[in-house]
Amino acid sequence: MSSTHISIKPNNHKVHPCPTNKKEALIYKLVAQYPESDIIVVSSQDLKLSQDITVMNDKDFILNTELTCDVLISYDLPTKAAIYPARVSKARQQAVILLDESEQKNLYPIEMLLGRAIKQELVEGFEYEKKEEIKAKSPYKKLSADEIKDVAKKRYDAKVNRQTHKEKPYTKPDKFEKKEFKKDDKKDDKKEFKKSDKFEKKPKKPNKFLGKDENGKAIFSGKSGERNHRYDGTPRDKIDTVQKKTGRKINIKSLKKSKD
Repeated sequence: MSSTHISIKPNNHKVHPCPTNKKEALIYKLVAQYPESDIIVVSSQDLKLSQDITVMNDKDFILNTELTCDVLISYDLPTKAAIYPARVSKARQQAVILLDESEQKNLYPIEMLLGRAIKQELVEGFEYEKKEEIKAKSPYKKLSADEIKDVAKKRYDAKVNRQTHKEKPYTKPDKFEKKEFKKDDKKDDKKEFKKSDKFEKKPKKPNKFLGKDENGKAIFSGKSGERNHRYDGTPRDKIDTVQKKTGRKINIKSLKKSKD
């Protein structure tokens, strides 16, 4: 028989949630329900029980290929999911898992391998222990109705006093006050900007006429602007420099006579 084949039906495959300290007592109760059945308890580790019940570990149970049983009780779950199908395949009638709360993490991969969820059924008296919820104590003391009224009255009186005796308005400290800046005040660390002498405007020297050269061209002591001076050194007028352009005159009467 293949190790992945399960010979029992889903209705006969169950999980009983049970804490580890109550598992042995639950095994005895289940054995009592099937007095004539062949029962084997399988564990991932070596296990000893006080009563005469067949107990085996996974290695001895799986390697014995001819060994089968009517009811298989799994004391715990193997850490490797592939081991469980080989274990449960030897059960002919029923397979039961005793599951502690800490072993829930090993159940999910087994269900994924089998392709279905295993039905869980609680046995009365073997449930998980309920954890007491610890409520955080409030740091504030509970007040009675009279104490609440007294506190409210004190707050009201304090509010009235603030309104009647107004507090002085907030004034900024001296270090935050703005100082008035005067234009006449000059800081010592700033130096006045002085223009260089080479940029200052120098007075124009008069341009003197020095005479004429060999070609009869006027010579001056400075920049003369020769176009604006006569050859004798005297400056020209602006009107003289502008040449008036006149249009061509046509005798209209002579043109009319030639046409006739």
